[in-house]
Amino acid sequence: MVNGWRNMNTTQAGLVLEGGGLRGVYTSGVLRYFSDLGLCFPYVIGVSMGACNAANFVARQPERNRIVNIRFVKDRRYLSYRRLLLRGELFGMDFIFDTVPNRLVPFAWNRFMASPTRCVTGVTDCRTGEPVFYTQHELNGDYMTVLQASSSLPFVARPVRYQERFLLDGGVSAPIPVHQCQADGYSQQVVVLTQPPGYRKKPFPAPALARWRYPRFPGLVRALAERHERYNACLEALERRERNGEIVVIRPEKPLPAGRVERNKERLYRVYDSGYADAVAAWPKLASYLGLDCDQ
Repeated sequence: MVNGWRNMNTTQAGLVLEGGGLRGVYTSGVLRYFSDLGLCFPYVIGVSMGACNAANFVARQPERNRIVNIRFVKDRRYLSYRRLLLRGELFGMDFIFDTVPNRLVPFAWNRFMASPTRCVTGVTDCRTGEPVFYTQHELNGDYMTVLQASSSLPFVARPVRYQERFLLDGGVSAPIPVHQCQADGYSQQVVVLTQPPGYRKKPFPAPALARWRYPRFPGLVRALAERHERYNACLEALERRERNGEIVVIRPEKPLPAGRVERNKERLYRVYDSGYADAVAAWPKLASYLGLDCDQ
């Protein structure tokens, strides 16, 4: 174990984090083990819950995502079906992205902004249906707005307006943003998924509902219809590269006992623990891939 944080020699490695709603607590467990090792990356990219995990990892607050998403999961300010019916918003976005980080479980803004790690957040442009990526340094004081947008799921959250764009869940257009990691110049990728081997996403079941709900955003409607194709093609590419030793993927071995919207705290704790355990098991392979001493 490494005492404290230090940047191991991962100059060419990018860390890619899938979303998955509250299944993302699995990723929180993985990142906690990385933190225990003192493992840092020069580049971290995430969408939806993966973006929230990325922010806390870069801010060196590895327990924060677990605390926020399990402690408050039964709090009506965090999640409320009544609010969904009355306001069209399942999650209390003001509570999650303002009250919590600024008052209840403070986010380490100064450490996050001073980090040499490039933290990239993916969102979906509702008009075009294409992904847009932002780094923490270009956003500065607007970072939480974009993080909220990346976490805003269609149908249960309202689009977030930022500058001239309307934004929603980054997982719609770039569910596993490994291609952006490659485009940004990182030849090695460590990918954390929240679905087991062999999983494939099914087609979006309600295209007519999407057209009715988002008449102003045909790009978003198209992205929802095509999401399963993008996602499954990315999985096939990852599996091929994983077999060839070109990439390291950490994922649960079987379906997680929690859904995207999960309110059972015990299940969420089990998901977190399984992420930590899987990261421990993957460390020898990951260390070899990164050229690090497995015993560090």
